[in-house]
Amino acid sequence: MSYVALKSAVDSCVDGDHGGFYRDVKRGLSATPKFIPCKYFYDDAGSRLFDRICTLEEYYLTRTERSIMLQYVDEMVDEIESNRLLIEYGSGSSEKTRILLDNLDRPAGYVPVDISSEQLTRSAEALSKAYPGLRIIPVCADYTSADFSLEEVVGAFPHRVVYFPGSTIGNFDPAEALHFLKGIAGLVGVDGGLLIGIDLKKEPSILEAAYNDQKGITAQFNLNVLRRMNRELGANFCLDRFRHRAFYNEQEGRVEMHLVSQTDQTVRIGETVIDFAAGESIHTENSYKYSLDDFERLATLAGFCVRRVWKDDRSWFSVQYLSPL
Repeated sequence: MSYVALKSAVDSCVDGDHGGFYRDVKRGLSATPKFIPCKYFYDDAGSRLFDRICTLEEYYLTRTERSIMLQYVDEMVDEIESNRLLIEYGSGSSEKTRILLDNLDRPAGYVPVDISSEQLTRSAEALSKAYPGLRIIPVCADYTSADFSLEEVVGAFPHRVVYFPGSTIGNFDPAEALHFLKGIAGLVGVDGGLLIGIDLKKEPSILEAAYNDQKGITAQFNLNVLRRMNRELGANFCLDRFRHRAFYNEQEGRVEMHLVSQTDQTVRIGETVIDFAAGESIHTENSYKYSLDDFERLATLAGFCVRRVWKDDRSWFSVQYLSPL
């Protein structure tokens, strides 16, 4: 197993970039309305909480995507073909990736990219034991950063496929999603492809339940970003004074997550002072949902052709294989 430390990756790795964290927090909490980039959910504690979310009854996304993968993996690997470098953005625990690795014919290697160095290390070490003949090149990076690049890693591998599961594309605003997909099209080239998970539009009650579980794990996950600011930035958030809120914004086609201030209060983050009014919220995440036609239009604008679409029986989720035009 090879560990690669790119300068851009190190600079973007949130675990070690408190300066970037502080700048983004100051900018977001000084804005109207207030926001925090959702990438800051994923410190080690946040990554562990998200793994718990993925097992919840209400959170249909992970088990539905996994069932699609298991049912259609033979067709997926036929599209990917042999001797390809598999690149995964936001690899997390890489659990669904094992379905591909168990079935791919002679993959050239696997490049997991994740923002949490602790989880990336755990996952890469576990995979190296499970697949001793596979070349694994983990990269700790914020793949949404403007200066993110994998060219130093993938330059020696002409045949590349990106795997982007879990409906993470929904965390991007439409313009950001278009820019991101264009970047992937450039990375994989005319001979490459993209295997991507897409959460589909459905009844708002189903969507809202997935982000408001009865055990309160999603609320803990949301509030953990405040706990992280207290620990890493010297902030003094009182978590009891904020409440998790998640709802489906039908006009925008997205689930929104917020942290709502329960009182008028003032919070210090280093030398920065932030005032909150009672009822004022911090917008922490968007999760856009797509129809199949919506996503095909986006993919086409980004320079991709949708080659295959696999869905579950209820049409709640899809996995798609795209190739550059």
